[in-house]
Amino acid sequence: MAIDTSTDPVRHERTTLSARDRLVLFVLCAAQFMVALDFSVLNVALPVLGRDLGMSQSALQWAVTAFALPSGGFLLLFGRVGDLYGRRRLFLAGLALFGAASVLATFAWDPASFLAGRALQGLGAAAIVPTGMSLLTTTFPEGPARDRALGISGTLLSLGFTFGMVAGGVMTDVLGWRSTMGLLALFALVVLPLAPGLLPESRTPERPRLDIPGAITVTAGLLSLIYALSTAADRGFGHPDVLATLVAGLLLLTAFVAVESRTDTPLVSLPMLRRRTVAWGNLGGLVTFSMMSTVVFVLTLYFQETLGLSAFETGLVFGFQGVLSVVAGTYAAKVIGRLGARTTLVVSLFGQGVLTAALLALGTAGWSVWLAAAAVSLASMCHLGAIISYGVTVTSGVPDEEQGLATGLVTSTQQVGITIGIPLLGVLATTSDDLLTGVHLVLALDTAIVLAAAVLVAIGLRTAARGSREGSGSGTVETQPLGSR
Repeated sequence: MAIDTSTDPVRHERTTLSARDRLVLFVLCAAQFMVALDFSVLNVALPVLGRDLGMSQSALQWAVTAFALPSGGFLLLFGRVGDLYGRRRLFLAGLALFGAASVLATFAWDPASFLAGRALQGLGAAAIVPTGMSLLTTTFPEGPARDRALGISGTLLSLGFTFGMVAGGVMTDVLGWRSTMGLLALFALVVLPLAPGLLPESRTPERPRLDIPGAITVTAGLLSLIYALSTAADRGFGHPDVLATLVAGLLLLTAFVAVESRTDTPLVSLPMLRRRTVAWGNLGGLVTFSMMSTVVFVLTLYFQETLGLSAFETGLVFGFQGVLSVVAGTYAAKVIGRLGARTTLVVSLFGQGVLTAALLALGTAGWSVWLAAAAVSLASMCHLGAIISYGVTVTSGVPDEEQGLATGLVTSTQQVGITIGIPLLGVLATTSDDLLTGVHLVLALDTAIVLAAAVLVAIGLRTAARGSREGSGSGTVETQPLGSR
């Protein structure tokens, strides 16, 4: 289903990156890589970590949740704070906090000190991710240069997650689990001294007051929602604290929308959320992240429990996936330049859905590992195309003073997507009487959701293109709200 891309925002002529541009991109991408690495490098080490620190099996989930709560909950707030008071300043503060927290986690002496380090890492990541993305989109002008920069950033984001899965197992076996946290501290130590001299300060020209009620409701709402979804897989959605925090999160986010519709200085511009490119682009991003993280989760179980692969062998399979993701990232900007971001997003979603469907043929025979490796690697290439193109779609046409908000939405979508996929679908595999049957059920639902999203995004972005074409005829920029003509 093709999308008319003739109405994509005007693309600038700048196509090459200067030496300074490359250094700026290195700093920003290294920081994003570091955060992506943090999502996965500890996973394989959790059993060893638990024995060393005396954490029970049920308590190990907090090693992940302690990071996910602040990193997802404070993204929108920190994105807006960076807009108002300086993105470079907040980016540097986030790097410093992340590095110090990684040192604390490396030398943790008990569960409390380790979880404190993880929570502070998450808080630092919440400052790094939206401000880093805003600095990238304001440094590189809309068009081929930005597409190329976002392509490199998206590739490293995917590679960081995959590299973490492989490196985590190797480092834990050779150097112990503490080396995984030490690696993150080393990254921060390398990036932090380079950043001040390379990154320009960037913020809105005015200094409006911060929307405190909006900040409280959206942050508390996201924290509640992420906690509920992060713990539902372990305790079930019927557990009282999961139900309470899920309801509280939804009520707080509803209150946030009400607050934003009445304040003169909103934390989130509701007209921006009504832009079709922002709404449909973020839907595509939410689906590609949540469904691909679910595929990786259930395949990890399948490889080890059904096929009998070791953790290291499982990491190697996903390492091949990472190599093909790098290849996809290399060509993503060229594909977007030829097809347009909107068409690339739709095509990538369709590709991810079809290749996920191919995994339904998995069985207990040895050849299944080769099918799984090929299908998930190709699906990851489509997934990376969707990541990059949805970022371009959402941030295109947004003024520089609102880039922090737009990129905060992009990164919030990433975090929420990674968080909700496994609790919503992955639990079906872990609670099934037969793991292979559960894996097939999850993959079937995953396929259906991705393909349905591809159709919806295609229709929504085609409507956005038509609205943009009509708007351009009257000399206006495409800002057509959802539900309007």
